[in-house]
Amino acid sequence: MIIEQIFILLIACIVSVCCAIPGVFLVLRGRALMSDAISHSILLGIVLAFFVVHNLHSPLLIVGAVLMGLVTVFSTESLVKSKKIKQDAAIGLVFPFFFSIAILLINQFANQTHLDADIVLLGELAFSPFNTLKLAGFNLGPIAIWSSSIILIINLLFVCFFYKELKLSSFDAAFASAVGISPLLMHYLLMGLVSLTAVGAFEAVGSILVIAFMIVPPASAYLITKKLSHMLYFSVFFALVSAILGYSFANSLDLSISGSIVCISGFLFFLVFLFSPSCGLVFLSQKHKKKQLHFSAKLLCIHLLSHEKTEQEAQENSIENCISHMKWSSSFTQKVISWSISQGFLSQNNHLLHLSNLGREQAKFNLESR
Repeated sequence: MIIEQIFILLIACIVSVCCAIPGVFLVLRGRALMSDAISHSILLGIVLAFFVVHNLHSPLLIVGAVLMGLVTVFSTESLVKSKKIKQDAAIGLVFPFFFSIAILLINQFANQTHLDADIVLLGELAFSPFNTLKLAGFNLGPIAIWSSSIILIINLLFVCFFYKELKLSSFDAAFASAVGISPLLMHYLLMGLVSLTAVGAFEAVGSILVIAFMIVPPASAYLITKKLSHMLYFSVFFALVSAILGYSFANSLDLSISGSIVCISGFLFFLVFLFSPSCGLVFLSQKHKKKQLHFSAKLLCIHLLSHEKTEQEAQENSIENCISHMKWSSSFTQKVISWSISQGFLSQNNHLLHLSNLGREQAKFNLESR
């Protein structure tokens, strides 16, 4: 029982990394939903290849699936280039059409085979350790570990060998073309890799989890860093954490493994969305409040300078006047005053405010720079 649990966790971790690596480039290129389209439409490639070879374990099924993935990409791009329809609508037209044809073909001609649409969507992660690879009488472990490991190696080699090309074509396709790199070729190579990854993870984890792994961890990483190498590392990290915590959560509460992993992955994204040090909502809120405080302090210094050495100075420099004149709340006014005092811009004597030499220079500088 423990061995089977280790196998399930290992499969989930390997598949998560497999999907996260190409998913980074999908997110950067604004093609995240293509993973959804490919993950569903390659079922038609599997079905058509099965009708040819009549063997569910034939490697030609993978070939058919990859080719169908490329057909999906080509069909979507052709609709977009026609300028009659936008990309999101093109994706929404193409993959349901191909997926529906596959479902009809399965129901009509292959309903007696182990080719189930539910397996494609939800996977059989809990049963994957029992589908083992046997060679010369030896049990070499779950097939899913071997297949996903091979695909992981392919993905890593692809990114290592074509890192510069992928980077240039993702961020600046025009410059990539100028230096002799074909963005179109890299695009279809990447989509072929996505198709291969999706079909390799079909029976083990299902297309829903494949889509989640390809989109959510890279999206989480994108909120933390814009540097490609760091984004790849963070994406793999989030994918692994989602797989480990999701499986542990499902195992402890006897829940769906795939559903738990997706929920944990979404929860991690939500945390990053809130607390990312670069663009999280909490960080942006604090940054906005800090800018508001600094700007208000500048206004206060200018206000005090404009009434300095005038007959209205005693009245205008009072805290009560700042509250009414600036239309600030009492608490915010006190924050502005406290921050200005801490910066050495002014001093407070009972209810009156007085500019320091530094505050006076700061006010003059702000007036001159307007």
